[in-house]
Amino acid sequence: MPENQLLNTTTLTFDQMMALFKETSAQMQENRAQMQETDRRMKETDQQIKETKQFIKETDQQLREYIREAEKDRKKLSEQMGYLGNRFGELAEHLVAPGIAERFNQLGYNFNRCSPSGVTISDAESKKIIAEIDLLLENHETIAVVEIKAKPRPEDIENHIKRIEIYRQDREKSGEKRKKIIGAIAGAIFPDKEKSATLEAGLFVITQSGDTIRIDVPENFQPRIF
Repeated sequence: MPENQLLNTTTLTFDQMMALFKETSAQMQENRAQMQETDRRMKETDQQIKETKQFIKETDQQLREYIREAEKDRKKLSEQMGYLGNRFGELAEHLVAPGIAERFNQLGYNFNRCSPSGVTISDAESKKIIAEIDLLLENHETIAVVEIKAKPRPEDIENHIKRIEIYRQDREKSGEKRKKIIGAIAGAIFPDKEKSATLEAGLFVITQSGDTIRIDVPENFQPRIF
């Protein structure tokens, strides 16, 4: 092969190698840039994860503090409700009870015994309280079981009937003299709907009338005997 032809072939091959080198170098630079971008994104992600963990930690602390405060409020409210319940019991004992006894006696019941502090009935085995009665009135043949509510609700009617049944069964188990038992619900605020339902259930309705109380006895009303 002539010398000039060999030189051209060598030069062409060298040019191709240089082009390949440049292409490879450019690819490496691009890969390096991609790696740097990936590393930057990973650092950003790591920072976001740290911030998220911190947010969760702070949120958890805030939630725990909220729960603690809510529990304090619940206990405080429970104490206040207990206090109001005691005051309501005192109201029943000193104000409501005498008035109720008087009104029933005007209807001819002549109750001569009153338990204004109520009666608690416990299960014989577990000793757990199963019923609490606000007020009892009694004579030689009849007992009135009275539930006192600020504002009676529909469920209070059925609950009082169950309460009276528990009281009746408890008397029978204890061997006490069998007597007729009647029921009544007293309310400071007594909605008309609840009044009607109470009367339909055969329970007396006791309402506030000015500074005193009254027993609503519609015509043909027949009290339920338990």
